[in-house]
Amino acid sequence: MEDASEEISQRLRPEKKPCADGESQQHLPASMVLDDDNLLIEILSFPTTLVCATLVCKRWLCHASDPKFLSLFRKRHPPRVLGFYIYGGSAWIWLGAPLLFVPMQPQPPELAPFISRVASHSFGADNDRLCIMDCRNGSVLTRCRRGTILTHGVHRPLCPQRDMDVIPPLPRAQYHGQQIFNTILSKEEGGVLSYLYMLAEFFSKTKSFRVRVYMLQGGVWCMHASATTQLPRLLTSLAVVLVDDKIYMADTFSDEIIVLDMTTSGFSTILLPQGVNFHCVRTIMSRAGDASGVYLTHIHVKELQLCIWLHKGDNWLLVDTICLHQMWDNLMMLDQTLRMSILVLIV
Repeated sequence: MEDASEEISQRLRPEKKPCADGESQQHLPASMVLDDDNLLIEILSFPTTLVCATLVCKRWLCHASDPKFLSLFRKRHPPRVLGFYIYGGSAWIWLGAPLLFVPMQPQPPELAPFISRVASHSFGADNDRLCIMDCRNGSVLTRCRRGTILTHGVHRPLCPQRDMDVIPPLPRAQYHGQQIFNTILSKEEGGVLSYLYMLAEFFSKTKSFRVRVYMLQGGVWCMHASATTQLPRLLTSLAVVLVDDKIYMADTFSDEIIVLDMTTSGFSTILLPQGVNFHCVRTIMSRAGDASGVYLTHIHVKELQLCIWLHKGDNWLLVDTICLHQMWDNLMMLDQTLRMSILVLIV
């Protein structure tokens, strides 16, 4: 099957034939493109922003509005990462540090207004009382503490005309005096973003570990899944990632990941790669782009290496290994202030 660009090139540059009308020959390639719907659909898939293409004419708008075309466009052009929110200052700990938006580089010029809009967005709270818990496709989930009152909300910096969506009060634990871990997770299905609340309890006497998952529906937290299992030891600190219908949980200094399958309400475990123990600072879990697995990023302090694994199926695949010495040299050539931040991060 020919590449789309080759096909377009051949169709835009057909074999030259004598023509009495030089002007008609000059405009022939343009008319061939504009009058060929199949070729036009291929070309519409190339613009960085689809909106610019739809403004050309009504026929282009009609093609660009077709659901099949939009599905193909989304596959060819996944949502672009505009940037990251970070907590500035000399320390990595978010508490008390100013919240900053750092755009990814390079970015096409037409995205500059959107980046400026996100960078200037106000979350309506003091930075030292605000924590970003999740960010997905332009929706930013925040937690804000004012005195003894803790609130959660969803901001959309790209749509400043929309008010913040307030998350209702979170469900409480049924039994007090036990170790409790809770967090809000997000998932996307069919372009619709939904939020889940995970509440985990550990009962030291019975060694029981119970997880309840609620889903936010119509402004109310509804029970979504519940499961209980036995654990040999007390959990100290959990890192949690939601991938499809599975919740991955890793405890500090553990060599395995606990997995809750919400469809079956069953638990399973995944051993970490050899030589890796989970650490709340040096290890990060993240979902794969196609929601079929989980990434594990770990810093080996002694070797000064950052290793990235992908767990798919039943195996770990080492995706990349980055030498931190080389990375530091490159970064510090750009910004000398990064030196202390990096050193604090890995200590």
